[in-house]
Amino acid sequence: MIGKEECMEVRILKKQGKSIREISRITGLCRNTVRKFLRSTADPRYKERAKRPGKLDPFKAFLEERVKAALPHRIPAPVLAREIKSFGYDGGERTVRTFLATLYSRITPEPVVRFETEPGKQMQADWCELRKGKHPLYAFVGTLGFSRDSFVVFTTSQAFDVLRECHEMAFSFFGGVPREVLYDNMKTVVLERNAFGEGNHRFHTGLWDTAKHFGYIPRLCKPYRAKTKGKVERFNRYLRYSFYYPLVSRLKQAGLTLDVATANIEVRKWLNEVANCRIHGETGERPCDRLEIERSAMLPLPPRLAVEPDKPQVIAAMPWPVIPLQRPASFYDQILQEGRL
Repeated sequence: MIGKEECMEVRILKKQGKSIREISRITGLCRNTVRKFLRSTADPRYKERAKRPGKLDPFKAFLEERVKAALPHRIPAPVLAREIKSFGYDGGERTVRTFLATLYSRITPEPVVRFETEPGKQMQADWCELRKGKHPLYAFVGTLGFSRDSFVVFTTSQAFDVLRECHEMAFSFFGGVPREVLYDNMKTVVLERNAFGEGNHRFHTGLWDTAKHFGYIPRLCKPYRAKTKGKVERFNRYLRYSFYYPLVSRLKQAGLTLDVATANIEVRKWLNEVANCRIHGETGERPCDRLEIERSAMLPLPPRLAVEPDKPQVIAAMPWPVIPLQRPASFYDQILQEGRL
């Protein structure tokens, strides 16, 4: 196929005084083609060749439906490539990946509908596993649905007795009890989902006793519905990246390993001074300010918690001193003598 550039070259060579024979030798075109270009004043035009169907074309509609159905999540390209190969696709995975990139660039995911709760109605509870192995470290996290005020306590176990104590500390921290607590499928919470019919679950016996003692109703989030318990899960990520990793890295630089006692001292200070005092991205207000509204709508604390302010679980309102990470040598001598390291 002769292009516009070659046609122009022929005319320029002719203008330079070259003969048809010389032009034919220079350009590699036959003489008749050279004569044709010189006789015509228009640029050459060629019909656009019909686009050949690609190997992926028969499966593009299927891929688009799969992508839209999964939003706002994304299905990896290798997974979709395997799916269409079972239908006869014999192309490469890279072709699928390229098409998906184009597809995602023009598909806008549906907006996430946030579930807002009225003051005092709900606390979302969850475990956040931060360290595995011989010395595990877990964080019990409770986030109030209306105010977004959050409570955190670090433990080395997820046993039910620990879970109950975490509830006591959380309710004391908030200054009241929500009317319901939302859980996921914790083994210490639910023994069997829908055991007595749709929505009627077999809860851990101890959990019913705990709920009865405090006066709240236990609820389970729906399986495979990550957004149902989204408030506490978003806070878990915030806790991990804004508190835990920075603290662990600072201690590591000092040759120290984070223990439960240090974690709980530091996290209480962080909650009171940072996490619950920041402007929340969803409400546009500080959680600690909205807590004042929420607390007035919460159930009262049981008498034992309400009248014993000297208990460890209710010292959340006390100002925590700033403890430097670099301490005198006598401090570490004392720790060694007590067998804490």
